[in-house]
Amino acid sequence: MKKTLYAVVGLLMTVVVLILAAWLWTPADDPGPPPAATAALTPAQRIARGAYLARAGDCMACHTVRGGAQYAGGRVIRTAFGDIITPNITPDVATGIGNWSADDFWRALHHGKGKDGRLLYPAFPYTSYTHLTRDDTDALYAWMRSVPAVRQHSAPHSLRFPYNQQWALAAWRALYFRPGVYRVDMAQSVDWNRGAYLVNGVGHCSACHSPRNGLGAEGANLSGGMLEGLGWYAPELTFGAGSGKPAWSQDDLATFLKTGVAPQATASGPMAEVVRASLQHLNDADVNAMAQYLRSLPAAAPALPYQRKVNSQTDAFLAAGARLYRQHCVECHGENGGGQAPHYPPLAGNRALGQAPAVNAIRIVLNGGFAPATAGNPRPYGMPPFGHVLNDAEAAQLVSYLRSTWGNNVAPVTANEVNRYRAVPLDQ
Repeated sequence: MKKTLYAVVGLLMTVVVLILAAWLWTPADDPGPPPAATAALTPAQRIARGAYLARAGDCMACHTVRGGAQYAGGRVIRTAFGDIITPNITPDVATGIGNWSADDFWRALHHGKGKDGRLLYPAFPYTSYTHLTRDDTDALYAWMRSVPAVRQHSAPHSLRFPYNQQWALAAWRALYFRPGVYRVDMAQSVDWNRGAYLVNGVGHCSACHSPRNGLGAEGANLSGGMLEGLGWYAPELTFGAGSGKPAWSQDDLATFLKTGVAPQATASGPMAEVVRASLQHLNDADVNAMAQYLRSLPAAAPALPYQRKVNSQTDAFLAAGARLYRQHCVECHGENGGGQAPHYPPLAGNRALGQAPAVNAIRIVLNGGFAPATAGNPRPYGMPPFGHVLNDAEAAQLVSYLRSTWGNNVAPVTANEVNRYRAVPLDQ
């Protein structure tokens, strides 16, 4: 018993020492230059700039429940550690942030600390927002002060021990968070830097499109990640040539970000909502800058080719999928899977079909695929759901056939996988 106790105490002391070392070795915070551009703006111009940034960051998506008052909070963000309830960020003095100063707001976005000094949970993506300049946070603050105040108390989070403890959050920050304003890469163009700032800062794309470790910290930047609370997979954001994959053109990628459709793909699920509510409202210069930056990222290494088992059982399984494709899909996507871009995306070489896990392809087959309605694509074509037509085994056959045909070569899916994602609520 004593040996076990000593081992536990030794382990705890080691963890504490490592955390303290990480904290002490953290470089001094870089707050960036003092605000200058914002100070030169009129109040109306400052508010307009903040409104644009709020759109770019899609702040409403998390801080507004369906049918609720804008920015009044209350949305539940489900995590592996429990539920995070988003707060009221309207300028109500009693229940919102009406008594926050511009400095308080800066500390929240840049340092991840509330007005009372409490550490904020990184479900609020201050790990990305820390890159924002003080000018932009001041503009956002001005905009938030202009929205209608709503009297609505913020509900407490529902997190398990020890994740509900401030000391645990402090340890997490010591290991994984370094505040610092974005610094221009002088080796890159102005547009590239603008794109990097938008993608990695206010756009916080890595919050969805990066993997998470066991403690919820982001892994390889923009290399793809599972959205556990939503039941979708956010794919890697590498659009340049390499690893055997053709590069997206600048125009195609900018069009995809702006409208949700391109010859190569159609935005579905959470990404469709991001395009509808956020990206379509950005100006062309910013969308093109984001596309330029994303096209410069190193292409992800391809998965190892799937070695398909050649036997009668596998052949019968895929043949059943082929019959289902001819019955339900061929009219829109064609005999050769070429589709009819941009309305019906091609299936040959389709990114959604080549992903692991296959959750996106499964959910689109079951629940349908619906591109966002945008100014550039006001009457989008949609794919009807087949979850009421196909049982789990049939859906698995169809998706597996799509993932093994026309140059696609990834592992098949099982009926159990289909059933797992069939059970995910449709509004997620």
